Amino acid sequence: MLDHRARMESGRKEKVERILSEFRLKEEDLKKVMYRMQKEMDRGLKLETHEEASVKMLPTYVRSTPEGSEVGDFLSLDLGGTNFRVMLVKVGEGEEGQWKVKTKHQMYSIPEDAMTGTAEMMKHKKLPLGFTFSFPVRHEDIDKGILLNWTKGFKASGAEGNNVVGLLRDAIKRRGDFEMDVVAMVNDTVATMISCYYEDHRCEVGMIVGTGCNACYMEEMQNVELVEGDEGRMCVNTEWGAFGASGELDEFLLEYDRVVDETSLNPGQQLYEKIIGGKYMGEIVRLVLLKLVDENLLFNGEASEKLKTRGTFETRFMSQIESDSDDRKQIYNILTAFELLPSGTDCDIVRMVCESVSTRAAQMCSAGLAGVINRMRESRSQETLKITVGVDGSVYKLHPSFKDRFHATVRQLTPGCDITFIQSEEGSGRGAALISAVACKMACMMGQ
Repeated sequence: MLDHRARMESGRKEKVERILSEFRLKEEDLKKVMYRMQKEMDRGLKLETHEEASVKMLPTYVRSTPEGSEVGDFLSLDLGGTNFRVMLVKVGEGEEGQWKVKTKHQMYSIPEDAMTGTAEMMKHKKLPLGFTFSFPVRHEDIDKGILLNWTKGFKASGAEGNNVVGLLRDAIKRRGDFEMDVVAMVNDTVATMISCYYEDHRCEVGMIVGTGCNACYMEEMQNVELVEGDEGRMCVNTEWGAFGASGELDEFLLEYDRVVDETSLNPGQQLYEKIIGGKYMGEIVRLVLLKLVDENLLFNGEASEKLKTRGTFETRFMSQIESDSDDRKQIYNILTAFELLPSGTDCDIVRMVCESVSTRAAQMCSAGLAGVINRMRESRSQETLKITVGVDGSVYKLHPSFKDRFHATVRQLTPGCDITFIQSEEGSGRGAALISAVACKMACMMGQ
């Protein structure tokens, strides 16, 4: 009897394996994604193809990097995924004369209505303010940039096509209770890169894997055709989350990805990010679980109402499920909260699904970063490129195995590169404040 039962269960797992095999990416698939990413990056940098490129490669006007002579108090705002942070950063020399950055925080979570409300709602001694803004912005200078489009479920009206810094300055003026001077606006990837640069001067790439996914890196000025001048380097915000808009990922998109995309606020956009970002990964898992229920391979073919409801399966559950020890307790607790009665095999299958989805995300993300790093090595014509990547974001930081799988695959795809990864602590806010320190210094040097 037991034998028969055990055979049935292992047969069930095999069928599940077959369905999940679609999520496996071979090395040649990853190379294909990497080369296509590089091609789009190239198109985004060139004047004649920039408009139609899916990867926008936006110049940030952050040039070379600060040298540690900035001193003073800087305020920084960080509007990114689901939180809005205000931070006072004291920049100056420590006791032993070494350079030091101290931070104080205030965290506000963004109510749902503000994420989709109007630009009016961005209100929040004259301090220079650095502003981290994790959305695609076309910069005209370090303190002037137009919001191209909202991503990650934001849809506030009245902001797209406007100068974000102007909106912020107006909101500060309307409040009238404190005086601030907005001196710099940066993308969160840039803030991450700069804040890590203080730990490691080789840090020339910044990456976020959180609600969304994006990266920036230091590009040779002669390749940045949208900005005059050929000397030195400028940080480019790739906005690679939009990769796939011209069909580059079509052959890799599964039925679940298509459903996630069609039911999102921005169908057809941010397809790469929708495979990787924490905003979407849990939903992909939920759709796979429903498919397995349909095939009678899970929960005795019965799904609960909660499991059938869009957005209920949060990405953080994946982290909990994948870090469960062998007793399956966490998995069991999460599933019972979904009003399901899982067997041991059900728990194992749910774990298999989470692992398939998060492994694919890590590998897809590696292909993008490998593309950036290989490009840097080629354009610097170096035998071996020693480089550091600063990373921030909840998926990278909190998922039990994303990091390791991601690092391993990036290294596999970048022979001839020696890569160090560092995790940014308080990346966005600190980086923005440091950049505003640099912007102030630049303005003083130019006698403004």
